[in-house]
Amino acid sequence: MVVFMGLIVPLPFTIKRKLFTFISESPIVAKLQYGLKITFIFILILFIDSVNRVYRVQLELASFSREGNPMGAAALGTDRMEVQARKFYSQRNMYLCGFTLFLSLILNRTYTMILEVLRLEDRVKHLEGDKRAGGKDSARLAQAGDIGEIGRLREELEAKNRDIETLKKQCEGLTREYHSLGDKVAGTTTDGSKKDL
Repeated sequence: MVVFMGLIVPLPFTIKRKLFTFISESPIVAKLQYGLKITFIFILILFIDSVNRVYRVQLELASFSREGNPMGAAALGTDRMEVQARKFYSQRNMYLCGFTLFLSLILNRTYTMILEVLRLEDRVKHLEGDKRAGGKDSARLAQAGDIGEIGRLREELEAKNRDIETLKKQCEGLTREYHSLGDKVAGTTTDGSKKDL
């Protein structure tokens, strides 16, 4: 349970990545994991044995209820209590071993899922272009600065584009006015009299 709580405790990404890199690559931790696997194999054997004992005790209890008592009621009560105690201990051992095996599966799956999440977070940071993750756009982002500066530069670019559109409209209006004045001037002479066409 302590190992499980250690796996799911929320930590910053860099610390969690270093911790799981250490766990994945450390030879001491690898030996501990190997020892835990052997321990869980023994627990599996104990679980199978406890299931077998529970089954045998159930059969023994069933035989007590079917046969009756050849030695008297006092001996039957004592034997039945002893069988009930063995049944309790067998069931307790079965539940403890079963829950321990289930916890081992949960630990293994949680560890695998956390490693997968860390790998995917690294990949996302790489694709988004994080400088520390060595992304493809990290050099461009380093030159442009942080996200606030990029946003400010985009706003300036949009303002420049609006100014260019305004200048184009003014240029079109001035061109039309120039042509209409040119037509008026072409229609009159330099002394102000109308030219005959």
